[in-house]
Amino acid sequence: MDEYRQGVRDSLPVMLGVVPFGITCGIMGLSAGLTPVETVLMSLLVFAGAAQFIGITMLGAGLSGWGLIVFTTLLINLRHLLMGMSLAPYLLKLPLARQLLLTFSLTDEAYAVIMSRTDREGYNANYQMGSSWAFYIIWAASTTVGVLVGSYIPDPLAWGLDFAMPATFLAMLMPRLTNYVSIAVCSVAAIVAVVGAVYLPGKWYIIAACLAASITGGLLEKEDKHAF
Repeated sequence: MDEYRQGVRDSLPVMLGVVPFGITCGIMGLSAGLTPVETVLMSLLVFAGAAQFIGITMLGAGLSGWGLIVFTTLLINLRHLLMGMSLAPYLLKLPLARQLLLTFSLTDEAYAVIMSRTDREGYNANYQMGSSWAFYIIWAASTTVGVLVGSYIPDPLAWGLDFAMPATFLAMLMPRLTNYVSIAVCSVAAIVAVVGAVYLPGKWYIIAACLAASITGGLLEKEDKHAF
């Protein structure tokens, strides 16, 4: 239970950055023609911010083909394959029901918190459960707030609150850049992400940056082992 609480506590700073996105998701759902119940249910059942935003946008644009919406959101969330692969050695040792709960609730934010803890003290399933489900609750709650106050706040991201999330990720990243391998991996990922955002369609720049960073890290760590 202590690990569960610690996962919740460590996630609190990042959760503050999630709130404006959840509120915006609620507002956008109503704007796209979804009912309040449908909008909140989407957050409860899908629980994937980027996928929900693109799905709501496509519905609002009049696209009714669910196959196209599912395919598009699948592409956006391909990065979860990479995150899942890195956690698989730990998750596969757990009961199936727990694997399903932890897999469903895995998000970018929770992954960053979990991996930061895993690097320091090792993996703990209760810690992941606390972190992931804390994000689930705050996402559902902020979406509900967006639905309730949607008619009064047309565009919360115009307040600049969306900067809170990338700022939090940067604060978590900087202390971990302690050697040339981590700095090189971070630099390659940043360059590929920026160039990819300009020249690649959709969210492919995220996948490209992840792959480039993984290959760079693998090659540099292999050189380090050979050097010793």
